[in-house]
Amino acid sequence: MQNFVFSNSTKIIFGKNTEKQVGVETAQWGKKVLLHYGGGHIVRSGLKDTVIHALKEAGIELIELGGVKPNPRLSLVNEGIKLCREHQVDFILAVGGGSVIDSAKAIGIGVPYDGDVWDFYSGKAKVEKTLPVGVILTLPASGSESSDSSVITKEEGWLKRGCGGPAMRPKFAILNPELTFSIPPYQTACGIADMMAHVMERYFTNVHDVGFTDQLCEATLRSIIHYAPIVIEEPENYNARANIMWAGTVAHNDLLHTGRIGDWASHNIEHELSGIYDVAHGAGLAIIFPAWMKYVYHHDVDRFVQFAVRVWGVEQDYYYPERTALEGIRRLQEFFRQIGLPTTLKEAGIPDDRLEEMAAKCTADDTQLQGSFVQLSQSDVLEIYKLAR
Repeated sequence: MQNFVFSNSTKIIFGKNTEKQVGVETAQWGKKVLLHYGGGHIVRSGLKDTVIHALKEAGIELIELGGVKPNPRLSLVNEGIKLCREHQVDFILAVGGGSVIDSAKAIGIGVPYDGDVWDFYSGKAKVEKTLPVGVILTLPASGSESSDSSVITKEEGWLKRGCGGPAMRPKFAILNPELTFSIPPYQTACGIADMMAHVMERYFTNVHDVGFTDQLCEATLRSIIHYAPIVIEEPENYNARANIMWAGTVAHNDLLHTGRIGDWASHNIEHELSGIYDVAHGAGLAIIFPAWMKYVYHHDVDRFVQFAVRVWGVEQDYYYPERTALEGIRRLQEFFRQIGLPTTLKEAGIPDDRLEEMAAKCTADDTQLQGSFVQLSQSDVLEIYKLAR
């Protein structure tokens, strides 16, 4: 096990009607707030009115910026930075899913920075300070509600990149599973794939003797696998939604990362798909992760056997361990299909005529290796894209 420091400062407020506490929580951090959100869902559901009422009751002045898209855009981030500076905003409230939260975080780090906010995402600058951010989560998926990272898409070149730092963790996150009842099945499934990917990126590690966090990862995955069909079939099942919502947060709040080194190649390989083709991140991960597994499982067959047996209940073949490993990968891929996700580029309607371009962008023309479990060159990434066709 590796040395580690674990600190997650985000206050989690979980349960029914908790969105009504947003005024009290926000007032502890600011008096002039940028209310940041996506499309019309929070309007149609009445959530926006509830939030505005609670904020005004707390004496908070509001500036609004909607329009966040999936795979949030740099142009809107720059608009938010300009608004915050013009109106001297001192707090950002993100109401939505991971895209809204990531956009809010990007605005937060951009306001006090003298340069281009993209500098953080291109690796030219390090995050040191930010406007404080709060969250009301409406879509369990990214775990951004208590993570220290953000991913943004730059329209010029369609580059999707991430950055992070301890200052970026939200000050509070309000999680009411009732707010997720109206999420359509496909979006629910995409969120499930995203949170599972966050666990698996940490699970596949070269660090030995991490049995405690191995079992935390496995328990989280088994819980998601158990509740996923229920929330899709019974969208208003509160307890199933609650378990999925909390699992999504724990999957990416760094607890499962303690003492181990994660991989993250699959996320970076997928970013080229959603950056160019604007597919939902979770759907892209459902395509890329099994392909990555098929390409790298020889590196540590025993870990893939453990994954198959403990997570998927595969009967272990002691004479041919590779069969067990491959059956675990097959069951993961079949699970994604069963919850309504594509598992190949073809199923997602994505052409295979830009695979070389994506591999080059992912590895910065073969100057940056991807992954830690197995370090991947441009040619390796290209083979994974081919396996995903």
